[in-house]
Amino acid sequence: MNSTPFQPPSPVPPRTSSANATNGSRSPSHRRKLSIMDEEPTKTGHRRNKSSVDGTKYKDGTWSSKNDKILMGPYDYVHEHPGKDIRRQLIHAFNAWLQVPPASLAIITKVVTMLHTSSLLIDDVEDNSVLRRGIPVAHNIFGTAQTINSANYVYFLALQEVQQLNNPAAIDIYVQEMLNLHRGQGMDLFWRDTLTCPTEDEYLEMVGNKTGGLFRLAVKLMQAESTTDKDCVALVNVMGLIFQICDDYLNLSNTVYTENKGFCEDLTEGKFSFPIIHSIRSNPSNHQLINILKQNTKDVEVKRYAVQYMKNTGSFAHTSRVVANLRDQAFALIEVIDAMPKINGAGDGQMVRAIVEKIVESTLSDPNAR
Repeated sequence: MNSTPFQPPSPVPPRTSSANATNGSRSPSHRRKLSIMDEEPTKTGHRRNKSSVDGTKYKDGTWSSKNDKILMGPYDYVHEHPGKDIRRQLIHAFNAWLQVPPASLAIITKVVTMLHTSSLLIDDVEDNSVLRRGIPVAHNIFGTAQTINSANYVYFLALQEVQQLNNPAAIDIYVQEMLNLHRGQGMDLFWRDTLTCPTEDEYLEMVGNKTGGLFRLAVKLMQAESTTDKDCVALVNVMGLIFQICDDYLNLSNTVYTENKGFCEDLTEGKFSFPIIHSIRSNPSNHQLINILKQNTKDVEVKRYAVQYMKNTGSFAHTSRVVANLRDQAFALIEVIDAMPKINGAGDGQMVRAIVEKIVESTLSDPNAR
């Protein structure tokens, strides 16, 4: 049988390097491509491409308003849908006592607004919330990663604002209360994620750090900028407790709250709020409520059953009594501050008292509290 004559393999094409070293000829098109490159000789005689990047341009970082708008997107989204604005009202009310210079007061108000709004972005991510102020949460619009980055970015923008006060005490206050905020939030998340029901005292300590921290930051910054020696910290601590406990109550009972955040969202989140803690601890042998928390249920009928269970354990009535007691403590502290000497035309605590009354109104008038 005739065999096909052996054919040698095709010759390997000549190697061509980017340094202009070849074992054969280049095509005209290849020569044309190289000819337009800016080359410089090396010590070895080879030629290399010269980069057009100027690294010195970026020594301090560059930034544009266009980029800033991108980063601020999640923050601006929530900020454009304002809430009750209780913190701004609180600052205005306490200023009747503290008489902070207008420029400093404007900075403090801005800082507190920035911190509150950015903390809501983080809270909604950590709580897997669906609604905030009646609109979809930011991370369901912009994504979780971008939302977290936006919130963290604003924390540092707020610190820059505090630096404008040119008061070393203000920086210390900012750092300490931001630590307190994260400590409180950390314990709240730990109890939820490990299904650990805290005691009422443990819960109130957490609230003092988490909710009270931002209230306290505002008043401490005001005191640092004030020429008066009035100490309002004890009062603002009590007000922080009142605010959070009332918020816990309304989350489980108020129709307006349902429209803004969803029906009994704390049950879906699995949160150990003040009424829930009381209900669980009122009968530790009954595991129904803690098991409902474990399910992170969205079932409305299950939630209604849980609310009725809490009514039966007297938890709404207990919460209302605690709120009334804290309100009375706040009123007593207002009287103490009012009795201090007034200077520079300082006012009284009427506006602070009105804020306390407004916070507790819905809770103390709710039929479930009876």
